[in-house]
Amino acid sequence: MRKAYLDHVATNPLNPEVFEAMLPYFKEEFGNPLSIYDLGTRAKTAIEDARQKVASLINARPNGIIFTSSGAEANNFALRGIALANQEKGKHLIVSKMEHHSILNPARSLERMGFAVTYLPPDKYGIIEPDVLRKAITKETILISVMHANGEVGTIEPIKELSAIARERGILFHTDAVVSAGNIPVDVKQLGVDLLTLSAHQFYGPKGAGALYIREGIRIMPLIYGGIQEGGRRAGTENVPAIVGMGRAAEIAKRDMDKRYAHVKLLRDKLISGIMQTENVYLTGHPEKRLPGHASFCIEFIEGESMLLMLAMQGIDVASGSACTSKALKASPVLLAMGIPASLAQGSIVFTFGEGNTDEDADYVLQVFPQVVKRLREISPYSQGLGDKEAGKCIRN
Repeated sequence: MRKAYLDHVATNPLNPEVFEAMLPYFKEEFGNPLSIYDLGTRAKTAIEDARQKVASLINARPNGIIFTSSGAEANNFALRGIALANQEKGKHLIVSKMEHHSILNPARSLERMGFAVTYLPPDKYGIIEPDVLRKAITKETILISVMHANGEVGTIEPIKELSAIARERGILFHTDAVVSAGNIPVDVKQLGVDLLTLSAHQFYGPKGAGALYIREGIRIMPLIYGGIQEGGRRAGTENVPAIVGMGRAAEIAKRDMDKRYAHVKLLRDKLISGIMQTENVYLTGHPEKRLPGHASFCIEFIEGESMLLMLAMQGIDVASGSACTSKALKASPVLLAMGIPASLAQGSIVFTFGEGNTDEDADYVLQVFPQVVKRLREISPYSQGLGDKEAGKCIRN
């Protein structure tokens, strides 16, 4: 049976060059970076080399990069660390409803600690409009967090415009760039952000490696206490192999970005054009301002989980909603926030291409997908007129 992996927003295979770079640090180069003898100093040098490479990927200074165990940890660090360090200035935060749970859940925990949080609604394409942000700011606002790109619908947010509003008011701005950094150009200076989150496995690096960029001069409270690692901002013996891998992956991502971008965009456009020929199928997210390898849809009269299972039986691996919620068996909060009715949001499906995909993969999906939709609609009670007649209205308009 043919196999086609089209869930690259969930994770990516480890680049062979990254694997080779990591290998010595599992075996002979096993030193603790805090040790002062050669074995330790070589490990420390490897970490600083990786820090330089990650910083270069986003046009940052190396001392602004703090390594973490994941993008989720970096998001928690940004939100909780900034809130707790700056609460004497105010106790109001602003985040978008499009955010990953590693932003939304820390925000809710801060609410239980006495902070106020405003959740910004997106438009029907998933865009956070600058005027919506302006109206949400108060004298108490100390931090705004809006993701750079959404992994579920592919929309790329106008971060430069949003961060400029924050800067005018003296408010710190964080962006979750987990699904964008390493896949599209990300420049912290051009974006004007104070903090930015990255995750290595989103650009063919290892899982268990992430980073938070923090602009120089910003006060932040650590999440983890206990040692002087990462400039005293994150205690714990460093995961040297993972950090080395993240650095090498960042270096390769910068080198190959134009080639990767062009390749996956062609496949994305081909898939979108073909799938939109199916009746009662709606593209989600912005039609143009979206990640190059990302194609997401809502299919009327069908549940996303059913599509996933039938496609998997044909060797096609895709997603329905985010990787962290696709097993929840409920409508996506992101799609609901965009105004998509729950009955239609239940039928979400997400295809994301990577550098290893081919034209044949797209052709195979376009061959199999209409058959899956046809079969599922034949057994769906909604297709017999019991569904929400207005389900696609918000996307059609």
